[in-house]
Amino acid sequence: MTTTLHPEAPPVVGATPQPTLRTPRKRRISFTPYFLLIPAVVILAIAMGYPLVWQIVTSTLKFGLAQQFGKPAEFVGLGNYLTLASDPYMWTVILRSVLFCFAAAAVTMGLGVLVALLMRAVGSVIRIIIQISMLLAWAMPVVAAMTVWNWLFDWRRGVVNWVLTSVGLPFQNHNWLQNPVSFYFVALIIVVWMSVPFVAFSLYAGLTQVSGEVLEAAQMDGATPRQRFQFIIVPIIRPVISIVLLLQVIWDLRVFTQIKLLQDAGSIASETNLLGTYIYQLGTGSSNFGTASAVSIFVLVLTVGISAFYVRSMLKEDES
Repeated sequence: MTTTLHPEAPPVVGATPQPTLRTPRKRRISFTPYFLLIPAVVILAIAMGYPLVWQIVTSTLKFGLAQQFGKPAEFVGLGNYLTLASDPYMWTVILRSVLFCFAAAAVTMGLGVLVALLMRAVGSVIRIIIQISMLLAWAMPVVAAMTVWNWLFDWRRGVVNWVLTSVGLPFQNHNWLQNPVSFYFVALIIVVWMSVPFVAFSLYAGLTQVSGEVLEAAQMDGATPRQRFQFIIVPIIRPVISIVLLLQVIWDLRVFTQIKLLQDAGSIASETNLLGTYIYQLGTGSSNFGTASAVSIFVLVLTVGISAFYVRSMLKEDES
């Protein structure tokens, strides 16, 4: 016997319940988060927009010392950019900056990975000691750190020359900052020393997401430490590596304080200029603010180009 159910009849005991079809509700759009973001966006637009617009406008003017005292600036259009494009020294500075940037970023990332792996492998006591040491190095003000480094590499009473001389190497009264090659070597050491803590802390935070059981299983299957690092650890922390590398390249491309203080300690600025110090030399040193603004815009475009390349690469990885 077949039981017929009326829509308004009570349910029959033993009958199979029929699924109830619900009309999907439209998702309500909340504008509250956007209103909360308005103050931060306005502050950023004012704090960053005004200097950017001023730089763009000034880069099209002949703006020197006289213009700071009220003399009208002469509009030159793209003249400053054309002057820089035809200046061989400008391209020399660009080449130096790019090479130094990628060298510093590569060494920093390599040492940062090693320190992060070391912190994961050692016990808690040694790990805390390493973390405190790096935190102190990272938190030290740049000027104070540069004072210490200048003492270490001082050509008359420096500790570095004394140590190298005591082991029989001919480095007595060696001026590290006079030769451009040794100057960039010292600058590379200082920039890397001040950048490794950030990279190490960031990568160590990523390493905490790697399951120890997965690594133990791979080890039991015969995977070597290099294979575990290459095929297990790196794919898991690749997003962290990409972000940290992008930030490191941007920071190293715009490095200024370390280079400027080393130049003041005893080097020839024209032979050791990078983009940051070159802009400073054009603007504050020579009062050629129009050309300095043009170089600043070039650095901005170069930074955005490098950032766009890395961001596009990260988006492709997320999609795959």
